Amino acid sequence: MKIELTRRYSFAASHRLAHPRFTEEENRRLYGKCANPYGHGHNYVLEVTVAGPVDATTGMVANLADLDGFVQREVLDVFDHVYLNEQIEAFRPESGGQVPTTENLCIEIFRRLQPFPFARLCRVRLEETGRNSFEYAGQASRRP
Repeated sequence: MKIELTRRYSFAASHRLAHPRFTEEENRRLYGKCANPYGHGHNYVLEVTVAGPVDATTGMVANLADLDGFVQREVLDVFDHVYLNEQIEAFRPESGGQVPTTENLCIEIFRRLQPFPFARLCRVRLEETGRNSFEYAGQASRRP
């Protein structure tokens, strides 16, 4: 029997949506107010879903303390209260990083959580606002 476990977390971060090869006008046209040169922030809600068999002894898919500690180290300690464009290597323009859209942030979080040793990471869901959320389950070729 396999069960999915979903745990919810939150963090705050800011970003600016702008591609370094585009002009300011092109960025404004593509990203709208999210291209504001001073950036803007969100209170993100992160859902992490892992799956596996129910351990016959503990009755759990994964120990919540193990999952919480892993998410804290790999995501919350890294992303909480940072300016993504400058403080996260994957999004630094001068390093050739991606534009820190929530889609790309979702993929980066999945990449960081994939090594969780106690259950298989199924997906991450990232809520940017009450109207926008994104979900990523990895590349099909990586999933067993």
